[in-house]
Amino acid sequence: MTTITTKDGTRIFYKDWGPKDGQPIIFSHGWPLTADAWDAQMVFFANQGFRTIAHDRRSHGRSDQVWANNTMDRYADDLAELIEQLDLKDAVLVGHSTGGGEVTRYIGRHGTGRVAKIGLIGAVPPLMLKTEANPGGLPIDVFDGIRKGTYDNRSQFFLDLTIPFYGYNRPGAVISEGIRQSFWQQGMMGGLKGQLDSIRAFSESDFNADLKRFDKPTLVLHGDDDQIVPIGAAALSTVKIVKHAVLKVYEGADHGLTQTHQDRFNTDLLAFIKG
Repeated sequence: MTTITTKDGTRIFYKDWGPKDGQPIIFSHGWPLTADAWDAQMVFFANQGFRTIAHDRRSHGRSDQVWANNTMDRYADDLAELIEQLDLKDAVLVGHSTGGGEVTRYIGRHGTGRVAKIGLIGAVPPLMLKTEANPGGLPIDVFDGIRKGTYDNRSQFFLDLTIPFYGYNRPGAVISEGIRQSFWQQGMMGGLKGQLDSIRAFSESDFNADLKRFDKPTLVLHGDDDQIVPIGAAALSTVKIVKHAVLKVYEGADHGLTQTHQDRFNTDLLAFIKG
């Protein structure tokens, strides 16, 4: 397997596809998934001449399962070490869900010196948790429920989670058992402790200050029927903070739109990158 070793000794697995002299696109996955969630995009963009890279977040997938440091800051620093060790420049950073938080915190901590463009897809910023300053967020009970389901019986919880994740509970939805099983398999590859830590990381991290550091073209893409990361406190708030961000809303689309709306998403992301 292809890995880097971070400064704290954690091995991070990554895929590196396409021509090595192509402009790099780095994909950051959501919770509780792996780099495999981006396989279709990696093939599509590699065939367009881009170098496509995706890593398994620490304690997820094939990366080391660590007891401590499963935090958004450390996720961002791992991304920075991957970019630096591969010496990637003029990169496009694309993050889905928790991965959008990782990308955003990377910008906040490391700047945009190696970055050309940014894509936040169904992303968790600015802040998921409901607070006095963020009344449109989700109450802590929602995340406590995710913690309980993951701890008590994550095998069943991950399988059940695919239903709202992909909008399979909506009238007329065509359910793909293959997509559901792939989600489950990816989730079960990760470490329980790291996945529990990650719930706090994606739900309680405040990205407002990070978003204010964005100074590169940014695509904010979200489904307006996202049942996991509701659009109101996410994309619609993000575009008020990031200057000149491009907002694209998929009517009726779910949280897993990179798969359920795969061809449309790939086409729109390609147009943004080439634009």
